[in-house]
Amino acid sequence: MAFEINENLIRAKVLAIGASPRKGGNSDLLLQHFLAGAKKAGVETEEIQLRDCEMTPCVGCELCRKTGECSRFNDDMVGIYKKIIESRGLFLISPVHNYNVTAWMKGFIDRLYCFYDFTEPRPGPWSSKLANQGRQAVVAAVAEQRTKEDMGFTLEAMQMPLEALGYEVSQQFPVLSIFEKGKVANFPEIIGTAEMYGEKLANDIRR
Repeated sequence: MAFEINENLIRAKVLAIGASPRKGGNSDLLLQHFLAGAKKAGVETEEIQLRDCEMTPCVGCELCRKTGECSRFNDDMVGIYKKIIESRGLFLISPVHNYNVTAWMKGFIDRLYCFYDFTEPRPGPWSSKLANQGRQAVVAAVAEQRTKEDMGFTLEAMQMPLEALGYEVSQQFPVLSIFEKGKVANFPEIIGTAEMYGEKLANDIRR
């Protein structure tokens, strides 16, 4: 059975996806403060840490093109799909690994392929089951590097797939020159920015 996306069930909710393998690290702290800002604005929030999920990477079997959903794997992504569908707001955060997102985030993004509808023959026009529903997102990355350029493709690797799926990515949030576990807590201006972006996203998806 294909995904059923009833627009009446899409809520002013912020779903936050963390992709750090390090529990309690800087990405985790920023995610929590982002959601604190969203809660301040009065919307429902939920956190998912990909390191805690059983998730098989996409193998490109294309079965989802026939069934309308990811039908090959029965893992934790099945439940995550439902949370994505019902949440108008999305927050993705990843530390920088080798100029890009972590393997956890890449695996998650690849598994969103099933939200696309393709026409034959390929390549040809395509669409997204999530498009035109007022969905908005913020992407964030944490790096020890001192410049955004040295983060490589990390932010774009999250933003571009989300935009293709129909999200308006309202903000990129690069956090630079941070490495030691939990060090970001010593920078109130960064914490305050995370909360501000969370509050803004929450207000935007309620309009």
